[in-house]
Amino acid sequence: MKKILLLILAFALPVFLFAQSAAKRKLQPNDVYKLKTVSSAQLSPDGNWVAYVLTSVDSAKDKRNSDVWMVRWDGQETVQLTHTPDGESSPQWSPDGKYLSFTSSRQGAKGSQVWLMDRRGGEAKKMTALKGDLSDYKWSPDGKKMVLVVQDPPDTSKTKTQNPIVIDRYQFKQDMEGYRMKRFTHLYIFDIATQKIDTLTKGNFNETSPAWSPDGTSLAFVSNRTADPDKNENTDIWMMEAKKGAAIKQLTSWSGYDNSPQWSPDGKYIAYMQSTMPDNYIMYDQSILTIVTREGGAPKLLTKAMDRPVSNAIWANDSQSIFVLVTDDRQRYIANVSLTGQATTTAGGNRSFTSLERNNNRIVSIMSEPQLPGEIYAIENGSPRRLTFHHNEFVSGIEFATVEGFTSTSKDGTKVSNLLFKPAGATAGQKLPTVFFIHGGPTAQDEFGFDLSRQMLAAAGYAVVGVNYRGSNGRGMDFCKAIYADWGNKEVVDIHGAVDHLVKEGIADPDRLGIGGWSYGGILTNYSIATDTRFKAAASGAGSALQLSLYGSDQYILQYENELGVPWKNLDKYLKLSYPFLKADKIKTPTLYIVGEKDFNVPVIGSEQMYQALRSQNIPTGLVIYPGQFHGITTPSYQKDRFERYVEWFGKYLGGIPPAKLDKKR
Repeated sequence: MKKILLLILAFALPVFLFAQSAAKRKLQPNDVYKLKTVSSAQLSPDGNWVAYVLTSVDSAKDKRNSDVWMVRWDGQETVQLTHTPDGESSPQWSPDGKYLSFTSSRQGAKGSQVWLMDRRGGEAKKMTALKGDLSDYKWSPDGKKMVLVVQDPPDTSKTKTQNPIVIDRYQFKQDMEGYRMKRFTHLYIFDIATQKIDTLTKGNFNETSPAWSPDGTSLAFVSNRTADPDKNENTDIWMMEAKKGAAIKQLTSWSGYDNSPQWSPDGKYIAYMQSTMPDNYIMYDQSILTIVTREGGAPKLLTKAMDRPVSNAIWANDSQSIFVLVTDDRQRYIANVSLTGQATTTAGGNRSFTSLERNNNRIVSIMSEPQLPGEIYAIENGSPRRLTFHHNEFVSGIEFATVEGFTSTSKDGTKVSNLLFKPAGATAGQKLPTVFFIHGGPTAQDEFGFDLSRQMLAAAGYAVVGVNYRGSNGRGMDFCKAIYADWGNKEVVDIHGAVDHLVKEGIADPDRLGIGGWSYGGILTNYSIATDTRFKAAASGAGSALQLSLYGSDQYILQYENELGVPWKNLDKYLKLSYPFLKADKIKTPTLYIVGEKDFNVPVIGSEQMYQALRSQNIPTGLVIYPGQFHGITTPSYQKDRFERYVEWFGKYLGGIPPAKLDKKR
């Protein structure tokens, strides 16, 4: 009997395991409707609860909606606090922990307003009736006031015909904002009891990022108060008493940027982020954790020797150290930095931490891993403990690609860090159709975090590759600034180095190579296909090629004039960087161009020009323009559509999936 039982188990176990595996399915474009995101995690003053925002998709309305939730520190209880279709965001606890505030335009409110909810239950009460646009707010330490960050209200005068758009600013375009008017952002004090508002700052300057001193008497904030703030990024830290008419004192004088002030609990210091370079336009840079006394004086740069970008500074209770996020070679980890500059890792690994909050000696962070979307974690004893579980339960049934790091060597000897997404079910030694999906920025990096775009392509049967080309951060300033005024050169060399490596390793099929990306990734797609014909298909998203034509038509006037100079004096530089368009007759790669109609970051003209150039050369091409979308495509159905088009386009030219008609109705 015992032998028979063992025999049955021997046969049954593989069947059981196969059934478990078979139950999982591939990721699909319509999963964008299922995926929920968590953000804005805020610890209660007693550290026992975490409030956060959960954003989900309403497929019927084709829009996203955000609600405020909270989860207990032990993860055993989760409560939804708001349920309206209007959306709520930016939750903050009152200092005594009795109330939760949030922002919303619910119940017909004009613009975003601050609302207050008793955490024990009941309806939320609207606290403010602002005419301008609210962008931020902070409770005072005693819970009696709030500082509000509000932009001047727009001109609402009514005429039979819309008023002309009158431009008089140097930098007059900004993605999502549109044409920039003379509307400025200022600080206001709001009294909770009387609901009275007092103006703290005014003038033709912007003030942002207010931080209360621990005793509640003063505010530190960020402002650019140079003669013409549009012409540089020279922000400084300023301080003033938190009362109407108070004098403003300048604490920093670095000619680059100083931002994100945070007071030490003992009130002696302000920690902030300082740029490495003192440039007017700061693209290739990384923030240095810096402290200055509340009286001002010489700042102390704590992480300069680290040569890595840091962010999200949070003081420890004893005011002797500061927690930060560190971006480092495909990882983003939590570190603790002493006031002498000694840094130790608090929590790390092949994952990506993207937020950091602390209260009552407890720390929470939002973290993702290659096969798990971002969730909220408590950080205990150097390890993350997951708090949110059920919001994205569907991913447990998805068979995701495996993700591994590898290093390639470019032809000039440069070592480049990359990520390889291997589709589920790929066998050892199998040559795969491979898509090199290039990140934007350029000063960003591909990390061991959840990447929906690459996972979606991998689900269609492709090996997918992220290349941290020169220009990416996480490898130090020299690596980041290597492409200064030399776009589309070293980055393309690094991309081809990664291609050569994977072909040599027998992973990438040299006859079925594709390339794509968004923003600077779309720009590098154009540079790559104009350099070499090895790619059999490409998808350039929100890219450009004739860089000369973008001067004055996008939001990067500071970069053009500071990095390249003005075109009429430096025409050769602009023409050199425009080679994908000027050498369009060399391009043989079928390429799909995708862009948002209202994109002022990389305007639609960049995609239109390349589409027209390829059509004129009789190269297979397509152009997709999403109505009403800015640089980031946010409408859920458009996101789904974009994934479908990626899969179909690469499938048509690389094989692996049946080609489909791109003009079909969706």
